Amino acid sequence: MWADILEQIIFLVTHLRIRDIIDVAIVAFVFYKLFMLIKATRAEQVLKGLAVLLVVTKVSEWLDLYTINYLLRNAMTVGVIAILIVFQPELRRGLEQLGRGKFFDKNFFKLEKKHSFIVIKEIVKAVETLSQNKIGALIVIERKTGLSDIIQTGVKIQAVVSKELLCNIFVPNTPLHDGAVLIREDEIVAAGCFLPLTENPNLSKQLGTRHRAALGISENSDGIAIIVSEETGIISLASDGKLTRYLDSKSLEDILTEVYREKETTNPISTLKWRIKNE
Repeated sequence: MWADILEQIIFLVTHLRIRDIIDVAIVAFVFYKLFMLIKATRAEQVLKGLAVLLVVTKVSEWLDLYTINYLLRNAMTVGVIAILIVFQPELRRGLEQLGRGKFFDKNFFKLEKKHSFIVIKEIVKAVETLSQNKIGALIVIERKTGLSDIIQTGVKIQAVVSKELLCNIFVPNTPLHDGAVLIREDEIVAAGCFLPLTENPNLSKQLGTRHRAALGISENSDGIAIIVSEETGIISLASDGKLTRYLDSKSLEDILTEVYREKETTNPISTLKWRIKNE
């Protein structure tokens, strides 16, 4: 038996081609990206459940459990449709990430360096003021993924970004203070917008609706969301489905500078950390 196995291994090695290695490497990379896409999501648990069902189906076939095997095999016939429904958020996010590639790249941030610097300063000053006064706020900055569907849920503003306007929008007990402000380039496009909430089950119970909405929009797009806590005044930022808390004005300004300067960056926080580490 061992001789046969050794002979097969030698045969495979001697007949292995470069294109075979490339083929296997591509398949491995695709499976790795798919795994990373569903990691730490509800889809991961669903996938484990499907794996258990496949094992049980095979075991029932070996043990001649005809009724169980019949039911499981018929259930698998509609499994493809069920997978498409269950994994809809992950599939959508994966296709969006594919669409953000350089092949489809568009020059989204067309602002000049001087102009973008002014916009960043206005956002930072507004967030700093809101934080000092413990006024809750949620600001979303659109990047490559269009957020027109989110804009439709709010009230259109279409005004130049300014500290005074941002602070005024989030004044408590005003019509627009509960929703999110959406910024596109140097313009406040809309306010009072409704965002999708994150479906992450591992999120701390201490985080409120603003933080969950910020994570939700960062999971469904490449936009970033700035959050000011109403209870503590803590500044947080959501990007690529990850939340960074306890930011100060300087770190927030650095991140926003990275966002407006490096439009191809997927996660501005990771890029900023790498740049600081290597400076």
